[in-house]
Amino acid sequence: MRRTWLLFAQTVTIALALYFVVATLRPDWLRRAGSLSQPGRVGEHALILEAPRGPAMAGSYREAAARAMPAVVNILTSKSLGREHPLLKDPFFRRFFGDGVPRQEQQSSLGSGVIVSPDGYILTNNHVIEGADEIEAVLADGRKAAATVVGTDPETDLAVIRIDAKNLPVIVLGHAEDTRVGDVVLAIGNPFGVGQTVTMGIVSALGRNNLHINHFENFIQTDAAINFGNSGGALIDTSGNLLGINSAIYSQSGGSVGIGFAIPVSTARMVLDGIIKHGQVVRGWIGIETQDITPELADSFGLSRKSGAIIAGVVRDGPADKAGIKPGDILLAVAGKPVTSTSDMLNLIAQLPPGHKATMTVMRKNREAAIDVDVARRPRLPR
Repeated sequence: MRRTWLLFAQTVTIALALYFVVATLRPDWLRRAGSLSQPGRVGEHALILEAPRGPAMAGSYREAAARAMPAVVNILTSKSLGREHPLLKDPFFRRFFGDGVPRQEQQSSLGSGVIVSPDGYILTNNHVIEGADEIEAVLADGRKAAATVVGTDPETDLAVIRIDAKNLPVIVLGHAEDTRVGDVVLAIGNPFGVGQTVTMGIVSALGRNNLHINHFENFIQTDAAINFGNSGGALIDTSGNLLGINSAIYSQSGGSVGIGFAIPVSTARMVLDGIIKHGQVVRGWIGIETQDITPELADSFGLSRKSGAIIAGVVRDGPADKAGIKPGDILLAVAGKPVTSTSDMLNLIAQLPPGHKATMTVMRKNREAAIDVDVARRPRLPR
């Protein structure tokens, strides 16, 4: 019995000695052992679990963002306000300092743009670069390049600028005509100058017009957050393809309230091609003003149609006037394509090639007539 007790005492003594040695030299061993023995405990001894590294989680759009973000640039512009610095009006100051200060104040603004060609062509909004004396594009990789204006199209609020740089990332153009309400989209831009930012939403509506933002309107509406500085940036699909150029928001506060508008890539492509080839967009024009036919208007005039476009005015000696189109005629079709609204009429006539004849189908006194019109070139809006 005494021998057993002595063996027990020696064992406890050795265990205590080992405990104090470990506690002094390697206390982390004890903490690890405690955490493993109490996996559910919260505190300093809690077991910390770490997820394994791997592919993107389900529902992630990081691959689409990574594909498109390098092609979206920040655009910095500066313009002269045309006002002389007040110090230059002081004869004492001018006597000692001469013309050593700027004679005109400068104003800076920012926006976004999308690289659409390895040759350095960038799509952006016209209002981003309008009136700018200097334009600079800042790439996602930090490079900066001076940009020149290739051409502008105020009627769609689009512009094309160009930079001289090598190894440029280029976005892939998508197909806006395949987009449907409810599709997930991402907006990429430089809101408030904080740096490149990606926001997510869905397509809220298609073909928005009569917003009185641009002359030609066919907006994609989205609830992806678009703020000041996002103008000219990219609206992309979940594959990273360009669907539109972010252009405007509806907001009473100046910030995003979930109603943003992007110009479809189909329109942007048409403007891009026209500007590169001709320096401007060439559109057809016949010299008419129209008004949408509403049910109320149809009832008051005894019209059989409840929708479409009624010709409210004809430019004197314009193509339509010379062809015999008169105010009060209802425009039914342009070159065989039906007209359901004023927006339809504008877009269909704009697509007609100037210098060619086109057939306009009109209704006059409840009788249809086909009238051939010599299409002219649409005059550019005054800047």
